[in-house]
Amino acid sequence: LRHLIKGVYPASPSSWLFVAIGILATMYMQSDPSMGLITKIQQHLPLHMSLSAQGQTMVSALVFSTLLWLSLILALRFCLKLLLSYHQWMFEKHGRMSNTTKVWVPLVRLLSSRKPLLYSYQSSLPHLPVPAIQDTVSRYLESVRPLLTDPEFKRMSDLANEFESNLGNRLQRYLKLKALWATNYVSDWWEEYVYLRSRGPIMVNSNYYGMDFLYVTPTSVQAARAGNTITALLLYRRKVNREELKPSRVPGTVIPLCAAQCERMFNTTRTPGVETDVLQHWLDSEFVAVYHRGRYFRLWVYRAGRLLSPREIEDQIQRILDDASPPLPGEEKLGALTAGDRIPWAQMRKQYFSSGVNKRSLDIIERAAFFVTLDDEEQGMRGDDPEGNLDRYAKSLLHGKCYDRWFDKSFSVVIYKNGKSGLNAEHSWADAPTVAHLWEYTLATDAFQLGYTEDGHCKGDVEPSLPQPQRLVWNIPAEVQAQVSSSLAVAQALADDVDCHVFPFREFGKGRIKKCRVSPDAFIQISLQLAYYRDRGGFCLTYEASMTRLFREGRTETVRSCSNESCAFITALESGETEEECRRLFQLASERHQNLYRMAMTGAGIDRHLFCLYVVSKYLGVESPFLKEVLSEPWRLSTSQTPVQQMNLFDLKNHPDFISLGGGFGPVADDGYGVSYIIVGEDMVNFHVSSKYSCSQTDSHRFGVQISKAMQDIMALLSADPKTSLSSKGTGQPQSKKLQ
Repeated sequence: LRHLIKGVYPASPSSWLFVAIGILATMYMQSDPSMGLITKIQQHLPLHMSLSAQGQTMVSALVFSTLLWLSLILALRFCLKLLLSYHQWMFEKHGRMSNTTKVWVPLVRLLSSRKPLLYSYQSSLPHLPVPAIQDTVSRYLESVRPLLTDPEFKRMSDLANEFESNLGNRLQRYLKLKALWATNYVSDWWEEYVYLRSRGPIMVNSNYYGMDFLYVTPTSVQAARAGNTITALLLYRRKVNREELKPSRVPGTVIPLCAAQCERMFNTTRTPGVETDVLQHWLDSEFVAVYHRGRYFRLWVYRAGRLLSPREIEDQIQRILDDASPPLPGEEKLGALTAGDRIPWAQMRKQYFSSGVNKRSLDIIERAAFFVTLDDEEQGMRGDDPEGNLDRYAKSLLHGKCYDRWFDKSFSVVIYKNGKSGLNAEHSWADAPTVAHLWEYTLATDAFQLGYTEDGHCKGDVEPSLPQPQRLVWNIPAEVQAQVSSSLAVAQALADDVDCHVFPFREFGKGRIKKCRVSPDAFIQISLQLAYYRDRGGFCLTYEASMTRLFREGRTETVRSCSNESCAFITALESGETEEECRRLFQLASERHQNLYRMAMTGAGIDRHLFCLYVVSKYLGVESPFLKEVLSEPWRLSTSQTPVQQMNLFDLKNHPDFISLGGGFGPVADDGYGVSYIIVGEDMVNFHVSSKYSCSQTDSHRFGVQISKAMQDIMALLSADPKTSLSSKGTGQPQSKKLQ
């Protein structure tokens, strides 16, 4: 039934009945609405021997009704696709809606009025358009102008113009051919070449993490926290499987986002290969894989089709915690194979894990719904050094001991000894907003829906005859143990080099920023530019992740946040220009940033198009000096906002301490910073900064101080303007209130 409901959206299965009754009623009134088609259908139906003339007419009318109904569905879907291809509403100034948008809004509402399932909109989402090559090249040149000297810019312009007029057009033709048959011309290549073909460690370089509540740990009982967390994750999986989740939408609007990334959330593993890894997904799994003190276990979470109660899962986890058996030879640090380089892991897997007990045990880990680590450390913001402990908590989630997470799993959940939790997610199957949605649901369900007894245990009854968790058996030869040590050394060197700093910025939040009539994201991005300028004495190529899920199978696009306008504002501020001039330049920089963000969201970005042209050039075996140079430029400042998507789950008014810390990732460049931030409520922004100790020019704590100072300096500048809070200048914010 789900497939039928989803397949006929935006119509409903019951609408067939109305069409059929309508056709039969008009025929009863001696009228032929089919203009002779029903008679033709009747002549070709092989039923004239077994049915009366009236019966044949009835069957023919029903066949015609069905064909008409299907045609109407296709027409409705085509109309919805056309409506969802319109993105001009995003670029309109706040309060200045065009007539086209005024007509468009009710039409979208009308065609989206039925309650959709999770994947109902998939076939109605537009395909990502291929931008014109001259547009992409001119946008690229504009984005690098503030970073290059005049001679450097002249050289780059010559390279770009030569590319555009010669090789570029040829590559563009091939790319347009691909866009005709591919659902999304970027996503499959992006997944393969950026993620799956990468041969270096995925730990730190690719995987990212999500944190628990900042101030609250719902229970200090490790097994109980595991019981509720595992239950909440499995309840979410049930919602995904039954398509009971509401489709994600552009915040404050009815515009749907692609839900394709949800499909591989559970029962998914990245398996290593010599040339390229492969994502394997199983339809279902009734168990999770658990790691504790060097041992691996299979924990069944269903009994005769029934999901175990949180208390039953807590009991099973407690059995694992109480199990005093030692790890088998080579078992304890086996997970390091997933943390090191991919080729040695692929070779070991093929040679030693393709038969016997090793294959059976590895299959259990890879086919599990997800991976659970019962960590024997305590983490969180606690004790005499809360700031330092937050940094250690981030490092623990990003890499742990380098062998106590299974980095290949779609995600690994970590439950600490003191009840704190977190997760580590593999990046190739989905982007952070999809995982953040899952994690928000998990935290809220754990704390507010499932809850705990007064003594901190899970609720629910326990069936005494549950089978024990099953210890996995391994036979690990000396060659594998040697490779485990080698992979661990590579991973440990990488982990030791990561400088993580997490800090909550409590001076103000989006509430005060919005009073200045500025987009919170633009405010933070310009603050990051100012912080970097003060930290390193110059500007750099900046990556801000934006999603392209307005399109089918869309993933991300780059917003090049370092613009001519942001550089002009920072130069003016730092050189002591008047406050009025600085405010004017800030306004221009803010509007420019929002415009860049919207262009990225609506398929008019720069980097994915150039990346795909580069892939085409590789397939054709031709060299492009321009593309080679563009794709080798380092992103010294890589940034991403973690969106809060389900504020309805968190009652921050009555439970202000239940604030999410968000998550973070490792630095993209060896001499750069990775910055993730989450805007929580009205008065707080949490920042996650990462860099490498091996680079003498970067320091995550120093950069954190610069971010705080930049935020406060810009706020002081804007607050000093008596007109700011009353300003009627539009900042081009989306017409969110009008589209609800």
